[in-house]
Amino acid sequence: MINNDKLIIGGHEFNSRFILGSGKYSMKLIDAAVKDAGAEMITLAIRRANTKEHENILDYIPKGVTLIPNTSGARNAKEAVRIARLARELGCGDFIKIEIMRDTKYLLPDNQETIKATQILAKEGFVVLPYMYPDLNVARDLAAAGAAAIMPLASPIGSNKGLSTKDFIQILIDEIDLPIIVDAGIGKPSEACAAMEMGASAIMANTAIATAGDLPLMASAFNQAVEAGRKAYLSGLGRVINRGASASDPLTGFLRD
Repeated sequence: MINNDKLIIGGHEFNSRFILGSGKYSMKLIDAAVKDAGAEMITLAIRRANTKEHENILDYIPKGVTLIPNTSGARNAKEAVRIARLARELGCGDFIKIEIMRDTKYLLPDNQETIKATQILAKEGFVVLPYMYPDLNVARDLAAAGAAAIMPLASPIGSNKGLSTKDFIQILIDEIDLPIIVDAGIGKPSEACAAMEMGASAIMANTAIATAGDLPLMASAFNQAVEAGRKAYLSGLGRVINRGASASDPLTGFLRD
């Protein structure tokens, strides 16, 4: 089953369920993410595509890796749509991750403006991946607007706090018939594994890898954690006993005096 288990987003198939966010990128991060984490998708902000005079992140992303430009810096739907159209004109393809934030302290997404941008861009043929605060009604509106996947935050961006919104993400997994990609705040491979065990379709991480002591080793750890969590979900997790215990072996055949 695992060999035929593809992640499908907007009609595109992927083998890897790990997505790299490159906001804190270094060339070492890109290299490790592709080689050690097996990333087939990388997000990047258009305004960061060339941050040094002789260095361009696009030169370090191998062919075959899908670029997912994001609208980082957009404060409303109008700005997000403009960035998305610019990304397409620059040759970055039709994938777009919508990030709209008016708040600069907590960097929480503006869900209502995100719905507006999703509706416009989906009609223009974009494969839209909206980043959102996990809310069931908003997720339903995003699906109706034409989103190809839903990307709820696990905790505030860059915090590495883990699955703070676990219960709300589970609701989206249970109720929304689209890939649920857990984004923002995942700090440890164990947290990525836990999200995949819940039934998440994929994990996106950036800070957890970019700030690790051994970047390639952490990238590899995330890759293995995501795969392990997916396998556990597909296999069907074992039952939980809330009270008492259950012997692994029959309570018979004891030695007696």
